[in-house]
Amino acid sequence: MSVDPAPMNLTHHFLIAMPGVRDALFARSVVYVCEHNERGTLGLIINKPSDITLGQLFDKLDLPLQRADLAAQPVLQGGPVQTDRGFVLHEAVHPTAAGDAQPQDETLYASTLRIPGGLEMTTSKDVLEALSTGGGPQRLLITLGYSAWGEGQLESELRENAWLTVEADLAVLFDTPVSERYDRALALLGLQSWMLSAEAGHA
Repeated sequence: MSVDPAPMNLTHHFLIAMPGVRDALFARSVVYVCEHNERGTLGLIINKPSDITLGQLFDKLDLPLQRADLAAQPVLQGGPVQTDRGFVLHEAVHPTAAGDAQPQDETLYASTLRIPGGLEMTTSKDVLEALSTGGGPQRLLITLGYSAWGEGQLESELRENAWLTVEADLAVLFDTPVSERYDRALALLGLQSWMLSAEAGHA
């Protein structure tokens, strides 16, 4: 009797676009997968800067930004869905760390997705308000919009050799300049961009 293989779960992985991906936004993109299950996939492109910085974003929101370390960081184009909405990917912040006697599995902000691997994605404004007072998560990135695949859609694109996958590395997310993230993500697989072919094929 054959056993069905376990469903693929690429949560907390990078999707690295192959040369065959021609879409302007996704070409040479690195997508951090926040959630992947039988219903579909949600991710954030982490290497496509928009034309505004976090400092300018906070100005638009009429919030001060009391975090000099973040002011010049670019706001990223996270994907083509809900491009007028901000998504904050950050290291996990637990209420207990703030001195509250709440369970460890609760999140500090109103609307937060817990991601295995020690990260969270927050869409509520309270995380921005925390940053405006000099608090908030130490390491983070902010995108406008997100990327989404319907049920089975990402798996189909993987079979078509559109993406390489590798477990996410926090140093690539938070410590690597945006322009270097594609090459650094490839390096996690021991690859360089010149090695990639647009032709379909499987290693």
